[in-house]
Amino acid sequence: MTDYYVDASALVKRYADEPGSTWIRHITDPQAQHTILLAEITLAEVAAALAAKHRAPGGMSQEQRDRILSRFLQDCAEHFLLLPVDRPVIDRAVELTQRHRLRGYDAVQLATALVASETVQSQHLPAPFFVAADNNLLTAATSEHLPVENPLNHTDFDSQSSQSVPESRSDN
Repeated sequence: MTDYYVDASALVKRYADEPGSTWIRHITDPQAQHTILLAEITLAEVAAALAAKHRAPGGMSQEQRDRILSRFLQDCAEHFLLLPVDRPVIDRAVELTQRHRLRGYDAVQLATALVASETVQSQHLPAPFFVAADNNLLTAATSEHLPVENPLNHTDFDSQSSQSVPESRSDN
């Protein structure tokens, strides 16, 4: 079992077929028993990404968007550990924007991951892997000494699996 802090740029791949989706689905599958850490803002970021995929020409239908969004929110409630974004995290994000080429929400994601990493390491456990599909964010995370993974480095899994978007379970 491994701890992963998953940024929205990577997590959206669990719910929409994109390069790296199979690997993300594998590590975020509850049966894999990994701990998946998310900043609370990831809810809004993934919801916005799904809405954009619906609005895009030839994008997903409203029914697909609603079903996938429902599944995502269910996963957040049942399987993922949501981390608060409080004032100390925001202050840390402000500092990160001055050292790295980061957008605002990316800085908040990285700050949340750093706080989580420090908490885990204070208990003499290994730092969670920071997972993102954004090169600027991964570069910043690496320079902040986080172990990183990019789902785009695992696209070989995509051709080995025909797994599709996780369906919303009807037993809840």
